[in-house]
Amino acid sequence: MTDSRLRIHEEEGVTHVEFLDRNILDEANIEQIGREIEQCIDASPKPQLVIDFSNVEHLSSAALGKLITLNSRVRSRGGGLRLAQIDPQIYEVFTITKLDQLVEIHDTVDEAVRTFA
Repeated sequence: MTDSRLRIHEEEGVTHVEFLDRNILDEANIEQIGREIEQCIDASPKPQLVIDFSNVEHLSSAALGKLITLNSRVRSRGGGLRLAQIDPQIYEVFTITKLDQLVEIHDTVDEAVRTFA
């Protein structure tokens, strides 16, 4: 098994996913990240995930596609996905692709976690 590209911990029923990479561009890494997050989703009857982008500077379109897939998977299990601490340049891409209308985006992780309360 390759090293994880994520730091994952759970607190009060909310899974906090943090990227370790600054650039999420490589197809193989995106697939691995997707699998790791899918395991978190599948491990919970009603997954509540916050994905923290504080370390991320660059994101490929394949990574955006993966987020859309993960959001659908979370919703199909009656859960929720929140994104937090997104770099303004990446946020702009989310706006252009209308991903900001599909997934709730918050300034801080704490703010995102509170939306599940």
